[in-house]
Amino acid sequence: MKLPEELQFIENARKPQKTTTARLDGQVCVITGATSGVGYESAKRIAQAGAHLVLVCRNIEKANIVKSEITNLFNTKVDLIQADFSNLNYVRNAANQILNQYPAVKILINNAGLHLTTRKLTADGFEIVFCVNHLASFLFTRLLLDRMINSAPARIIQVNSEGHRFGGLKLDDLDWAKRRYRGLQGYGAAKTAQLLTVWELADKLHGSNVTINAVHPGEVATNIGMNNGFLYRFYQKYLLFPLLKDPKISGEALYYFSAAPELSNVSGKFFNMTHEEKPAAHALDREVGKKVWDISEKLTGLTT
Repeated sequence: MKLPEELQFIENARKPQKTTTARLDGQVCVITGATSGVGYESAKRIAQAGAHLVLVCRNIEKANIVKSEITNLFNTKVDLIQADFSNLNYVRNAANQILNQYPAVKILINNAGLHLTTRKLTADGFEIVFCVNHLASFLFTRLLLDRMINSAPARIIQVNSEGHRFGGLKLDDLDWAKRRYRGLQGYGAAKTAQLLTVWELADKLHGSNVTINAVHPGEVATNIGMNNGFLYRFYQKYLLFPLLKDPKISGEALYYFSAAPELSNVSGKFFNMTHEEKPAAHALDREVGKKVWDISEKLTGLTT
């Protein structure tokens, strides 16, 4: 019996994944959160295809180790930019550095992410998971957008999650001041907001030869969530990790979205790895999406 569209993610996780051998020689590819997990494996795989990597990382010491490894393995250019995506001023500075240094940006992979079990606020008063997972990638993309349009064809890949299905997005309580914070719903709220703005941006980019898609990178073992308390870390490391797959499969999937010729005109879609999928209903509400877009512009200072 065929599963309903909303539950297709169960079957998609088991399907063979699509691949490509297309090259990316010399193309500037910006990846956020590339020192471990999904971002790290994506950086290695895309470097193998000849791309010029620009890695935007919070921890510059770890980033330098990754840079040395990739340049030694693949003899390709790797540049580093330091930025903590819990601070939108750092996001702006990172975007400005890229605009000043690179005349063309062909690929943007927004991968930096965070999952917490307790409510925390940034220095600017944003709930930190919402800031890192949505507001920062929204602002970063918007600041680089004109450069990418001028570099077209170009591709934007939002690393999203099946976690958007947990919901939690309330436009009158984005910082969770009125509700008890629940980690899965806080994460779901941020990923839902990101998806809703993907549909809006895809519409705005129509005809520009710049595509944007959202990708769940698979059920893989990464360090996301490992900054939580001891019990959560113990659960993740010893109970959850043995059930998860190697993040190399995520790197292969994101390389596919970066390079596959058959995706050159595909935009405004959600994928479970390399298979298109229907998101949860609450992430498809275009009226809510327009409101999220406007709110995100105001919160990030793009409009006053």
